[in-house]
Amino acid sequence: MTRKLLLAAALLGSVSVAATASARPMTPEDVAKLESVGAIAVSPDGSRVAYTKSRLPDVSEGEDNGSFKSELSIAYGPDNARVFLPEDVSPGGITFSPDGRMVSFLWSKDDEDRAVWGIPVDGGAQKKLAAVPDSSVRSYDWSPDGSTIYMLVGAEKDKQRDTQRKAGFNAVVYEEEARLNRLFAATVGSEVDEDPREISVPGYVSSFDIASNGRTAIIEVAPTPNVDDSYTKKRVNIMDLASNEVTAVVETPGKIGDVEISPDGSKLSLVAGVDMNDPAATTLHMVDVTTGSYSPVNAGAAEATVDTEFLSNGMLAAVIHKGATSFLRLYDANGNQLNEIEAEGLAVSGIESGGERVVVRASSAQHPSELFDVSLDGQITRWTNHNSWLGDIDFGTQRVVKYSARDGQEVEGILIEPVGGIPEGGAPLIMNVHGGPEAHESNGWLTAYSKPGQVAAGAGYAVFLPNYRGSTGYGVDFAKQHQNDYAGKEFNDIVDAKRFFVAQGIADPDRVGITGGSYGGYASAWGATALSEEYAASVMFVGISNQISKFGTTDIPVEMYNVHSRKWPWDDWQTMLEVSPIYHVDKADTPILIMHGAEDTRVAPSQSYELYRNIKVRTDTPVRLVLYPGEGHGNRMAASRYDYNLRMMRWFDTYLKTGDRDAPLPGPRPELAENAKGAGADEE
Repeated sequence: MTRKLLLAAALLGSVSVAATASARPMTPEDVAKLESVGAIAVSPDGSRVAYTKSRLPDVSEGEDNGSFKSELSIAYGPDNARVFLPEDVSPGGITFSPDGRMVSFLWSKDDEDRAVWGIPVDGGAQKKLAAVPDSSVRSYDWSPDGSTIYMLVGAEKDKQRDTQRKAGFNAVVYEEEARLNRLFAATVGSEVDEDPREISVPGYVSSFDIASNGRTAIIEVAPTPNVDDSYTKKRVNIMDLASNEVTAVVETPGKIGDVEISPDGSKLSLVAGVDMNDPAATTLHMVDVTTGSYSPVNAGAAEATVDTEFLSNGMLAAVIHKGATSFLRLYDANGNQLNEIEAEGLAVSGIESGGERVVVRASSAQHPSELFDVSLDGQITRWTNHNSWLGDIDFGTQRVVKYSARDGQEVEGILIEPVGGIPEGGAPLIMNVHGGPEAHESNGWLTAYSKPGQVAAGAGYAVFLPNYRGSTGYGVDFAKQHQNDYAGKEFNDIVDAKRFFVAQGIADPDRVGITGGSYGGYASAWGATALSEEYAASVMFVGISNQISKFGTTDIPVEMYNVHSRKWPWDDWQTMLEVSPIYHVDKADTPILIMHGAEDTRVAPSQSYELYRNIKVRTDTPVRLVLYPGEGHGNRMAASRYDYNLRMMRWFDTYLKTGDRDAPLPGPRPELAENAKGAGADEE
């Protein structure tokens, strides 16, 4: 891949993975059955690409509730792939063996602990390759010669504790009972190694890779398993596998992202934060493995490095997001930029390589993630095409929009227009606010269970996804602009987007709503209280209502301080109260639907209880609180996701589309699809 990458002029046509003919709008039932490409691995010689297709059970068609299931396939070219495992095998952690003769994966057979399995690429049944007795394998890597599989597993089982728990002594000591992962090495042979060798590791290891020399491990280590430590104290360690000694530590001051090892094992590419207050790991660094010294490659650039991959010739390919637009960039072995191309019409989220082949995972405005091949002359070719039924959907036009905030700052986002275009007088507009806020929206597939996207467009809404201040993709300075300014410029950017769209005739000023999860839930709560005059309806998901009590109930208090508040609640109690939606409930005239996972540790469900109770007691504003048992900071199960989508859209139909803030509450149960289990029972 030494030749310059150039996109063909007809790229958009070559990657159009959904037909333009339209038949019907998209529905929540369509969202429930979406499939997408997940993990990708390229064979050492580049002749094959293994990938997983992920999907949830389609509960709208009566399938049993559950979480995501994966299906392993191997692709050989465009529209040339075959499934490699039985339907009841849901693999994770796929990769090729060093000789390319099999695909290995993680799987838990029946009630067994999760182990490393493999299946020959030329045919044959899957077989267990390596395991650790009484432990589930979390991740693994091959030695370069294929003789050893290294496995990261959880702490050793505490049999006495298990016995006590069965007897009812199941009390949990908060943040004191977490235990460290362990690393093992198993010999690969005709039989499973029943006594793998344990390797001593420092601290809590969350991931690792084995260098090409087979003697060096690159491990990511934090002092404890606490989430705050994973954000603020995780570091890359270089370890000698023979002596178990750490030979170097990469002393980066901020968050750690993607880490890759060069083919000769002499250097790393490391995506990391530039300092402790950098909200996200978005800056590319090159690291000397011998010393641990590092230097930034694209510091200060208005962009985010998303994923990297060393090529067989030592060059480095990187996925770069400049705001909502994706680029593929090539560096030489020393980190000097050679060239880049815009992945026109695609939002690229991952890159892998093997031999001379480079592939990416990417979505488009009208299709979830698929597998694409990047040729030596820069052509990008789609290899897979799931969800062929999307050709029957009538899509709203999607485009990147830029506008000026009230202080002159340029802000970008993605607008999805209603199917059929903007009506006279403007459309009802939903502001869909991402969380973090250290994240950003790319101009790809933007419809999900909690993202109204094309479902809303099919129902006559416009949807805008703002990359407001605090978002990544625009450089570290932009990502820091929201700090020490809770609910200030960051949420004013969203109001300024509303005013821009009203002036453009796109939005009806009296029918603008807001929704989002986590920090986007905070924006939605703020929009329903402090900025109630701006929004006709709100849907808040796992959101923040009280910045004081949030600090005492979250698992990331230090992260909040470092990259959000930049001060502790006790430094200024009054200000922290005033940037809390509960403080502004006296202004709340916006009907708000509040939804939360009952087991959320990031934003405690009490945040939703507080807002609900304050609105319920102090106002006559329509409000509803929905809790999802067993769910955390985002819904994982198929039924919870489908239920969420139905409730969100019905709330907007009731209050936003009509513009009637005084409309009666919709029934407590959504109307399920005819084939969904329980349909027709107690629907209103």
